[in-house]
Amino acid sequence: MAAPADSHDVIQVRGARENNLADISVDIPKRRLTVFTGVSGSGKSSLVFGTIAAESQRLINETYTAFIQSFMPTLGRPDVDALRNLSAAIIVDQERMGANSRSTVGTATDAHTMLRILFSRLGQPHVGTSGAFSFNLPEGMCPTCEGLGRVSTVDVDHLVDRTKSLTEGAITVPGFTVDNWYVQTYVQSGFYDPDKKLQDFTEEEWDAFLNRDTTKVRIGKTNVTYEGLLVKVQRLYLGKDRESMQPHIRAFVDRAVTFTPCPDCHGARLNAAALSSRIDGLNIADCSTMQISDLADWIAKLDDPSVGPMLTTLSELLDNLVEIGLGYLSLDRPAATLSGGEAQRVKMVRHVGSALTDVTYVFDEPTVGLHPHDIQRMNDLLLRLRDKGNTVLVVEHKPETIAIADHVVDLGPGAGVNGGHITFTGTVAELRASDTLTGRHLDHRARLRDHVRTPTGHLPITGATLHNLKGVDVDIPLGVLTVVTGVAGSGKSSLIHGSLGRRDDVVTVDQSPIRGSRRSNPATYTGLLDPIRTAFAKANGVKPALFSANSEGACPKCKGIGLVYTDLAMMAGVASVCEECEGKRFTAEVLTHTLRGRDISEVLGMSVTEAREFFTEKQAKAILDRLVDVGLGYLSLGQPLTTLSGGERQRLKLAIHMAEKASTYILDEPTTGLHLADVDQLLGLLDRLVDDGNTVIVIEHHQAVMAHADWIIDLGPGAGHDGGRVVFTGTPADLVDHASTLTAQHLRTYVGR
Repeated sequence: MAAPADSHDVIQVRGARENNLADISVDIPKRRLTVFTGVSGSGKSSLVFGTIAAESQRLINETYTAFIQSFMPTLGRPDVDALRNLSAAIIVDQERMGANSRSTVGTATDAHTMLRILFSRLGQPHVGTSGAFSFNLPEGMCPTCEGLGRVSTVDVDHLVDRTKSLTEGAITVPGFTVDNWYVQTYVQSGFYDPDKKLQDFTEEEWDAFLNRDTTKVRIGKTNVTYEGLLVKVQRLYLGKDRESMQPHIRAFVDRAVTFTPCPDCHGARLNAAALSSRIDGLNIADCSTMQISDLADWIAKLDDPSVGPMLTTLSELLDNLVEIGLGYLSLDRPAATLSGGEAQRVKMVRHVGSALTDVTYVFDEPTVGLHPHDIQRMNDLLLRLRDKGNTVLVVEHKPETIAIADHVVDLGPGAGVNGGHITFTGTVAELRASDTLTGRHLDHRARLRDHVRTPTGHLPITGATLHNLKGVDVDIPLGVLTVVTGVAGSGKSSLIHGSLGRRDDVVTVDQSPIRGSRRSNPATYTGLLDPIRTAFAKANGVKPALFSANSEGACPKCKGIGLVYTDLAMMAGVASVCEECEGKRFTAEVLTHTLRGRDISEVLGMSVTEAREFFTEKQAKAILDRLVDVGLGYLSLGQPLTTLSGGERQRLKLAIHMAEKASTYILDEPTTGLHLADVDQLLGLLDRLVDDGNTVIVIEHHQAVMAHADWIIDLGPGAGHDGGRVVFTGTPADLVDHASTLTAQHLRTYVGR
């Protein structure tokens, strides 16, 4: 007889209304692999991440004490009537990993921890515990660079203008204006005359201004902390990872600071004692710089019963990294330099070897950044997680991953207000037979071009050696669509971004986060808000500033955000809709002004497609047309930029750059987040860019884009030190008919040759 506990075999979602979900109910089988499909903006992420995973995490957080909860992020309850039979959810997303210069692939996966234990037991000479091999602990780190592996030299003339005094604005560091408290501390410190030009400072004054250690000074009636300008800049900017900085700060650091390998440890991060200990001739730094696939082979040859179980665990971890297509990385690779797809796969490996079972794993497009050759390996890992007794939920567009699903949930039928409904649930075979958009496109294939365009010239790249590139010489044809492909880690980004990315006539459109607060939205980012405000002002005879939620028209209670954030001290804070403006962000007076019967709040709530029908103003229409062209017609004008996916961010940037007169566009995996049905629209957009006289270079793995190209540059043959060479250049037809590369094999299958 079945026990009652065994009856909880489905996750029950009842009445989900998060974002655009239309009060939907669905049952999702537990301990199975369920793939969620549908066009961008159909509600997949709202259901999987915003509802199921969010509520699971919120309920787990509530089991902690109020004190611990005070250090956790605030999680509101999703808008849903009921969720039953949830298990603990682990989200494995594409967020970049820790923006900390001390975080590496080795520290993020625990591989470095195991290596440290290995060297503390087997290394000769014996130098102590595993802590003696850590570059993050005082007993192991190099004292010169403090475990960073590099030292920085600051050019003082990029921090100050010596011809000015402090009161005249001599400090040129971003944010250090004369009225700023930082600068006022220098002005009122009493260590030197603030009206004296810096070039006239004595040696003692100059030293106090630049190098003085932290000390207390009295300014008026207040004791404040004084530190030399160099000391402050080192603390504020140089201890942070470059990738996490705002663009203007990053530009300042790039100008002012020169990073060079540490002269003592030569980049190894460790002190001389740690580096003296070796196993079979290698020290721990040698192991960390090895390609992971090579390190796995080296570890496999070690045989010592005293560390037998740990050697087994480390071997399994390294083999999993190789299996998932990350064997080309090294353990000393900074975590912040990994792409979104690489970061997701590193996180995934941490869970494959976990003893946890009966949990819900949630993946966001795990095939991002993967060549068709690597997708099979990814699929195998998803199936292994399921077979351990876990529930695996995957948001995905690639047919290769949809094909392995036990169960499919398709959302739609469209995007934004036209989405949010369940259009299909069932098996892959049933999906294929259904008359849904996903079902119809599952076997859809782009064809090779009948006629490829003729290049108008060539852009030569000679002797490219960045990262793993082996002195690559290649000509990029101008005036055509070129696709650069190859397995993950073969050197595509190193070749294109490293060689072309800094040229003045090149526009690079990538998926990096758009800097902006929760106030930023598509209307503000694209400049659309300006013609909207002007149109409202003209129609009502008032000034445009009234129609900005960041200016005069903002609701005074929520300051134009539409939400009120309440800090509950030791408990998690709460975000609630502003009672005064009811989330509309503007004052009641502003909302009395209308344009063709709509107030500003209603206009910002429109989707791009609706707004294009609504606006007759030429400037607004031009921006909206470009947003529709890049497939973002479903976004609402007021949607916070912080909620956009990587693919949506890239397409939003592309819409802005299309207004510029550029000659060369570089796009990095523009199919990310695109439904099979939307890929055709993207191909049409790429064609239009080329037909307008531009050169378009696309780094891409999607076979539809490869098939549609005029020219293909294929890198490989493998990844890491097995890659870095051009293994084919030519037309897609030549690749399919004559080449034997991995790309050729998969494209041949795709086009049915």
